[in-house]
Amino acid sequence: MENSNNTNDWLFEITPKNKFFSINFKEIWQYRDLLMLFVKRDIITVYKQTVLGPLWYLIQPLFTSVTFTIIFNNVAGIKTGTIPPFLFNLAGIIVWNYFTACLNGTSDTFKSNAGIFGKVYFPRIITPLSIVVSNLIKFCIQFFIFIVFYIFFYFKGYDLTINIYVLLFPVLIVIMGVLGLGLGMLISSLVTKYRDFTYLIGFGIQLLMYLSAVMYPIELVKSKLPKYGWIVEYNPLAYIVETSRFMLLNVGDISFLGLSYTVVITVAAFFIGLLVFNKTEKNFIDTV
Repeated sequence: MENSNNTNDWLFEITPKNKFFSINFKEIWQYRDLLMLFVKRDIITVYKQTVLGPLWYLIQPLFTSVTFTIIFNNVAGIKTGTIPPFLFNLAGIIVWNYFTACLNGTSDTFKSNAGIFGKVYFPRIITPLSIVVSNLIKFCIQFFIFIVFYIFFYFKGYDLTINIYVLLFPVLIVIMGVLGLGLGMLISSLVTKYRDFTYLIGFGIQLLMYLSAVMYPIELVKSKLPKYGWIVEYNPLAYIVETSRFMLLNVGDISFLGLSYTVVITVAAFFIGLLVFNKTEKNFIDTV
């Protein structure tokens, strides 16, 4: 007679989540190979059939920096002190690009992976996590280009200095990635029921960029538009961009109160996004 206990000797048991804030780190670690496979897919397949391939990682921030330099610095007359306007803009753009790439990629998680989710089990959070990691690799490539131009302008005689806070720059990037992940998970959950968010997110990101101090210092808005400066001051992304320029170029200022506010918003966005994400993954296949 067979032992009845053998029926319970399973290696893994898949059960519905009972906790909204559940993050099974052990399970995510067990699926780390799948995570790396998704990261490889995100990096290779995006530009697989393009002529320039990965060079688009470099072309986009460079052309954007040139455009911002012409329009905002040469035409509009925004001053960047002793810092070359091109380098000033590039520092803000590469940080902003990382956030938007994380947000855009994770906001389409359920819709773009419905076929996989409906057939194979794995921790669903693996997919948005892979997007954040793959975009981190793209950011490192763009950051290398920033270093190249930094060295170029330094040897041309520009007064470029960094400060000790640059050691905390990786922490700043992690905050930006977590914020993009949290907001992306929230939007991806809403898109399964309300498709309007798909059309609004592109417009919203473009608008948000102009409110995030990407191409101007925060102090400029306070002095030129005191009545509307609060819009930028309450934007956590503006503090991340401003602080990144302070760390990399020693220009502007660092607001510890603003950064504390940003961390609070980031943590709140992540947990709210995770709450909605975990709730949506149970029955999204019926609505997507």
